[in-house]
Parts: sequence; C-alpha cells; structure tokens
Amino acid sequence: MFAKTINYPTTKPLIMKFSRSDIYSKTHALPALRFEDQQLTSFSGLVVFQKLFECLALKERLRKCFRHQRITPIYGHASIVLLLVIHLLLGYRELRHLRYYENDPLVLRLLGLNRLPDVATISRQLARMDNQSVENLQQLQHALVLDRLKLLSLKRITIDFDGSV
Repeated sequence: MFAKTINYPTTKPLIMKFSRSDIYSKTHALPALRFEDQQLTSFSGLVVFQKLFECLALKERLRKCFRHQRITPIYGHASIVLLLVIHLLLGYRELRHLRYYENDPLVLRLLGLNRLPDVATISRQLARMDNQSVENLQQLQHALVLDRLKLLSLKRITIDFDGSV
C-alpha cells in the first residue's frame, strides 16, 4: 500500500477569543445620502435609526442600565440589547437568523462593532442579566415613552389594552 501525501493550504489558526479592540469600532458621522441607481444593502433603511439612536443617546442610556454589574464582558450588555433591538427591527425573531446579516456593514456600523457575536455569546449574555438589569431596562423604556409623550404635548391619549383589531 502506498500512502498518499496531501498538501493542505496554510491558513491562520482560528482565534477563539477576541480582544475589545477587535470588536468595537467608532462611528463619528452619518454617511452622506445620495439617491443613485445602484445595488444597496438589504438593510439600508437602518441609516435612519442610526440618527435616532444617536439623538436618544440610546447606547449610553443602555450602558447605564448595566453599570451595577461588576463583570464587563467583551461584548457589553448594551451592545447585546441594541443588537436585539436591531434584530427585531429587521424582522427577525430567532437568534439563529443573525447569520443573515452578520457581515452587513451597515448593521455593524450602527452597533459600532467590527464583528457580531455568535448566537452562543448572545445567549450567555442574556442568561447573565440579573433582575436589577431588567428593572433598569424597564425604567429606560418607560422614560423613553414618557419623554416622547411630553414632547408631543398631546391633549388626549387612547390606550388599547385588549390588543384586538
């Protein structure tokens, strides 16, 4: 019997843990909008949310919700929550659907990341959130709604509790 020699291409070894500088990126300004006939990302509408999140100081306010936690993971809790918000805005419901937009540059830009966490990392982060974090998120949600209602100065608000249409 003859042994067959196989030459495998040399590649970089896989990195199992990333540093914070490998993950986060800075976003300073909105990209210029031009309406041209060209191929766009499927998620180009997210550029509107970038300005909204900036005006609401959403990422900073989310960070404050988790300030009490002693452990600061590489993917911060605020980034995970914001990722879930964007995930829902894009119309996805299951975490595994993250693979459909994991390399989209606009999603990464909006989150201020160079790469998205995998599903297991998101699940672990959600499992680590304590009751205080959940209460802080609920308070932030209430504050965002009340701030907007005050700004609108509505004379009457109708609240539909049963949810039927």
